[in-house]
Amino acid sequence: MEVITNGCIVAPKGFKAGTTYCGIKTTKDSLDLGVVFSEYPATGTALFTTNQIYAAPVKLSRKVAQKGRVRAFVVNSGNANACTGEQGYKDAVEMARIAAKCLKISEDEILIASTGIIGRLLPMDKIGGGIKMATASLGNTREHGNDMARAIMTTDTKQKDIAVRLKINNKDVVVGGITKGAGMIAPNLATMLCFMTTDISLPASLLDKCLRNSVESSFNRITIDGHMSTNDTIAIIANGASGVNILASGTELQAFQEGLDYVTGYLAKAIVKDGEGATKFIQIDVIGARSRSDATRIARSIADSPLVKTAINGEDPNWGRIVSAAGYAGVELGESKINLHINDILIFARGMPTQCDLNTLSATMKGNDIKIRLELGLGNCTDTVWTCDLSHEYVTINAEYHT
Repeated sequence: MEVITNGCIVAPKGFKAGTTYCGIKTTKDSLDLGVVFSEYPATGTALFTTNQIYAAPVKLSRKVAQKGRVRAFVVNSGNANACTGEQGYKDAVEMARIAAKCLKISEDEILIASTGIIGRLLPMDKIGGGIKMATASLGNTREHGNDMARAIMTTDTKQKDIAVRLKINNKDVVVGGITKGAGMIAPNLATMLCFMTTDISLPASLLDKCLRNSVESSFNRITIDGHMSTNDTIAIIANGASGVNILASGTELQAFQEGLDYVTGYLAKAIVKDGEGATKFIQIDVIGARSRSDATRIARSIADSPLVKTAINGEDPNWGRIVSAAGYAGVELGESKINLHINDILIFARGMPTQCDLNTLSATMKGNDIKIRLELGLGNCTDTVWTCDLSHEYVTINAEYHT
């Protein structure tokens, strides 16, 4: 597997991207609208937020994804088009109509996505012109791919993209992806915005299965603030331009799944590492649970605890916060069986604190990566969740976001 780090969304054959600044964002000359287009007919699938309050583009794109034929993504940043009623839905439909005319494809082959402030109508006079400019600038250079990754950013501090090249049936197959997200991140089917492309050919049903498997082990394992967005979307287009066609399960599908998993895993962790105000990347492993769902509940309980996150931000080995967060997760535990490691240092064993050197432990917590391992001693099931710390900067960003 070869990793590609530039122009990732257009690294697979037959894909182009175009971007523009059309005036949605207040910062002049920043990119705020982008289009990804497959030159060939393609299959596609997507997963969306399970929040009962969801944005107009999610409502529209769900209908498109169900049909299994997708050739383009049209994405704007700076405005979420959420909680905008009937007009918001009409605006999402209009975005698809304009893009379809420019790209000369059906409206039913276009996924629309938006991200930004909730509760404001889209400036459609600007967006209409923006779509026309973006489609007129389509290309497949590294710059086109990099610009697309930047065009979907909001509070992100860096672009997030990756691609991998695989050998399947002695042919090159590429899977590329971009994502955005730094706040309002909590896992449930899909989180944030993520768009992926591949030049393999797969039936929509098989592509959907691969995406669900991949999301479960990646995006569903991250949390920044426990707040699920109204716009969460993760989607993939497969256009077959590589000449590799997979129709059923087998070694070829397994190879593709591994490549897709690498892309989604990298992008999911990139979101956590760029969490709003984050200074620490935290991996939480829960081991020895009776079921995977038990392990997941405990790991997420720890990951979403403001007290745990602030302690880690302060590089304070306050293990009591971790143990107590596990205790209120709603899973039956045996306190006398629990072991807790922070950065591989045993700090709590069989229900009691150890005599470890706290100074040494505190020194290890000054690094950017923190690893928490909680051993329950109840079974053979495990799970992992990735999160970040909670800093003063997070509060500042979100206190001033709307203004």
